[in-house]
Amino acid sequence: MVKSRLNSWFQHRPPGAPPERYLGLPGSLKWEDRGPSGQGQGQFLIQQVTLKIPISIEFVFESGSAQAGGNQALPRLAGSLLTQALESHAEGFRERFEKTFQLKEKGLSSGEQVLGQAALSGLLGGIGYFYGQGLVLPDIGVEGSEQKVDPALFPPVPLFTAVPSRSFFPRGFLWDEGFHQLVVQRWDPSLTREALGHWLGLLNADGWIGREQILGDEARARVPPEFLVQRAVHANPPTLLLPVAHMLEVGDPDDLAFLRKALPRLHAWFSWLHQSQAGPLPLSYRWRGRDPALPTLLNPKTLPSGLDDYPRASHPSVTERHLDLRCWVALGARVLTRLAEHLGEAEVAAELGPLAASLEAAESLDELHWAPELGVFADFGNHTKAVQLKPRPPQGLVRVVGRPQPQLQYVDALGYVSLFPLLLRLLDPTSSRLGPLLDILADSRHLWSPFGLRSLAASSSFYGQRNSEHDPPYWRGAVWLNVNYLALGALHHYGHLEGPHQARAAKLHGELRANVVGNVWRQYQATGFLWEQYSDRDGRGMGCRPFHGWTSLVLLAMAEDY
Repeated sequence: MVKSRLNSWFQHRPPGAPPERYLGLPGSLKWEDRGPSGQGQGQFLIQQVTLKIPISIEFVFESGSAQAGGNQALPRLAGSLLTQALESHAEGFRERFEKTFQLKEKGLSSGEQVLGQAALSGLLGGIGYFYGQGLVLPDIGVEGSEQKVDPALFPPVPLFTAVPSRSFFPRGFLWDEGFHQLVVQRWDPSLTREALGHWLGLLNADGWIGREQILGDEARARVPPEFLVQRAVHANPPTLLLPVAHMLEVGDPDDLAFLRKALPRLHAWFSWLHQSQAGPLPLSYRWRGRDPALPTLLNPKTLPSGLDDYPRASHPSVTERHLDLRCWVALGARVLTRLAEHLGEAEVAAELGPLAASLEAAESLDELHWAPELGVFADFGNHTKAVQLKPRPPQGLVRVVGRPQPQLQYVDALGYVSLFPLLLRLLDPTSSRLGPLLDILADSRHLWSPFGLRSLAASSSFYGQRNSEHDPPYWRGAVWLNVNYLALGALHHYGHLEGPHQARAAKLHGELRANVVGNVWRQYQATGFLWEQYSDRDGRGMGCRPFHGWTSLVLLAMAEDY
């Protein structure tokens, strides 16, 4: 309304006046003139102010009650008094910030400390309360048939959550939120308990939580139609368990009291993930939701994984085994087993303990996901590398499959997915697989860049490739802070455990931390923004900005808090 009704008056120059620009609003609406009897319903007061710019001016708004009775003796919060109050609170924030994150003590520059403060402030400022109905396509129990039923509006729900970007992604995202709360809980654990409680309150009767919370008409108006409907068979990485694991590690009584109440819902959510995404073999898992019927995509997307266009098996099928999902389930089983044991919940611990042990067993992981011909862990499925986009009028670019034809094999797509056993610390420090993962991580031909770990190896045929005519690369080379933070935490972890790779892991941690923090700082200096992702070629910020979601993890990287 402001834009359509008032925008033309924001730059005002009266007839015959000098060419300098002025700011102003037309007319004046007096409060007593709100209606015929002076008691109308008006709530919008306009007072004309004309200014010659540049100028600095301070406005003070006081209600009538502010000047009534004893309040008249109170000093007006304006001018120097306001300046002093603001500086007092700012200094209090800086002191609390340093006490919490100790960046100055760790030797970071004053500019880098300002970056950390901006990262935290932007993330906290993006926390909001949302309420409304979401569109959901129910699970009718038969895979592939969900498109044959109509989506329904679920009952209205509240959600207290941080958001990735207030301007571009102003809503809750399940897998983003776990990373958000890793930062928030260091600053104010009560906010994290509140947010986790709201997210767990979204569970349906089966234990499912929608991966994107588009609540209400206003929220739906900002989202492309193809992303509006949440499908009740689609999962998302259970990153909420990352702040849960930190709560368990710290052992704060208030956190533990919260976790005792939350355990039944955490257990139900994990059980749904474990059962609904089960793969073709025991202890294998497969992301539901890959659509094989889209001829315009170079590689069918896997949106539920969070790594949207990361290359998977070229031909989706029920035979697929997804490495990252297996690792997420292993993490979930481990965290919830430890939580149940700590809380004395013997029944839950007895159920999940054997599963956690089986999922962390090196033999099982090797059998399902170690690709000897590639020398790394990998996805498995019906796959061929002989795919490309070719123009075919009038359709535009379409996928063409050449030879060799797809066959069941490990998927040669070296990148973030390959590192997941390392990222989630599932490998023993003496594991023979740890060395090869460190090799590809540190190799500039593969994942290492001067700006952080790239999402897909520079040696991959999919590196930097569009997924369709209208779909530029997303997780195909760019540097993402959430996965780089997991990598830093893993390298720090193995760098403090005795084993053959301890010294190398510690060295790589220091070098990677310098690359990641240094680049985010340089881009912040140059642009004033935190970005969604960063180029692995020149470090420039890419995607949307400001992005104070998981890019705020740069603060924990600076603090070496994993």
